[in-house]
Amino acid sequence: MTKIAMKTPLVELDGDEMTRVLWPIIKEKLILPYVDLKVEYYDLGIMNRDKTDDKVTTDAASAIIKYGVGVKNATITPNADRVAEYGLKKQWKSPNGTIRAMLDGTVFRKPILVKNVQPSVRSWVKPIVVGRHAYGDVYKNTEMYIDGPGRAELVYTDRAGVERRTLIHEFDSPGVIQGLHNTDESIGSFARSCFEYALDQKIDCWFATKDTISKIYDQRFKNIFEEIFEGAYKQRFAEAGITYFYTLIDDVVARIMKHEGGILWACKNYDGDVMSDMVASSFGSLAMMTSVLVSPKGYFEYEAAHGTVQRHYYKHLKGEKTSTNAVALIYAWTGALAKRGELDGIPELVAFARKLERVVIETIEEGVMTGDLAAICSPRAEKVVHSEEFLDEVASRL
Repeated sequence: MTKIAMKTPLVELDGDEMTRVLWPIIKEKLILPYVDLKVEYYDLGIMNRDKTDDKVTTDAASAIIKYGVGVKNATITPNADRVAEYGLKKQWKSPNGTIRAMLDGTVFRKPILVKNVQPSVRSWVKPIVVGRHAYGDVYKNTEMYIDGPGRAELVYTDRAGVERRTLIHEFDSPGVIQGLHNTDESIGSFARSCFEYALDQKIDCWFATKDTISKIYDQRFKNIFEEIFEGAYKQRFAEAGITYFYTLIDDVVARIMKHEGGILWACKNYDGDVMSDMVASSFGSLAMMTSVLVSPKGYFEYEAAHGTVQRHYYKHLKGEKTSTNAVALIYAWTGALAKRGELDGIPELVAFARKLERVVIETIEEGVMTGDLAAICSPRAEKVVHSEEFLDEVASRL
């Protein structure tokens, strides 16, 4: 059998723990027999990030900018416990946050639906796509511990040296402060990405902030969205038969719980981080969610929406079998391969990626699945399998 040839490398970003164990198995069983895979590899495992003082993360992001398409495994964002566990130099920032800041754009996360897994929210009959702003806010924050009484101020100094100050808090005792930022340019890119996605998918776009409380920061998001929509998208939305809807974040959460789905829910960075996990879990599993960072500059990064599956990794280290769901990891690869094929004019590569996705869905719908899905499927699973057994099942059907 002649393998499908690639013209341009994918940028491959490896990760940590259980997902790092599964990553090469997916390539070996499902991709390499059919594709003459070309990649530029970067090891974003926590030990290599620590060794390189996290330079490997910025190098990987630069490679995505160079080649256009990346595929990323799940990675550790270390807290104090992880620093002690791995003997790290410091609590390195989120590699996702670093990469997203360099690429800019929006992360779109969409549930992977199968007939035998019904959403926990009974009204949801269509996918809810979460569009997450991928720049700024808490992911590019500056923090400080205040160890005693004193005044904390927010200070802006313009290029002429003129200062503007506003009081954050008068501290009488220890506490913490945090500084966030965003830019009009990035917010505008976020808005355009969401509106373009909604038009492409022909689905309504909902956006929400808390502008009643955050009357400058969140209101800037609201105003930029409205300006761009009114100026460039209102007529196009009307012609497509779709709508743009703005409300407060707490209101949209209440509304969405009774909605049928089939919408794009545009979220600020932190909101999207949290709400995409809620949506994924309700539709079946965090491992049943596609995730792609779309930059208005033409860069794409596909990844699993979930973490490194730490609990399963510890079982794996003890020699125990795990039933880790690898679907999102597979879809990270298929998404990247399909986009690479699309950009390079290789229809065979696109067709292969879509075929692999169909086979994954068929395998689950025929009753063969990992334990997370077996616990919630109806009818009952025909066969509950371990991680590698599931990949074998998909490979045999492929």
